[in-house]
Amino acid sequence: GQIDIGNAATNMTERMTDGVPQADGSKKVEPRMHVDNVASAVVYMASLSLEANVQFMTVMATTMPYIGRG
Repeated sequence: GQIDIGNAATNMTERMTDGVPQADGSKKVEPRMHVDNVASAVVYMASLSLEANVQFMTVMATTMPYIGRG
C-alpha cells in the first residue's frame, strides 16, 4: 500500500511553526501532528493478513490545508 504523510512533527516540518507561504499568497502557521500517528498507521498496514490490503492511506494533521496542494 501507499501512505501519504502530511505535516508530521519532524525536523523537516519545523519551519511550519513560523509560518509558510500558502496558495493564496499569505503566510500561515500550519498544524503538525505527532510522528507517532505515522508509526501507528504503518503498524496497522503491516498488521493486516496477506489476504487484505490498504491500497492508499493519507495521514495528516487534522486542520492541515489539503485541497489544491501539489
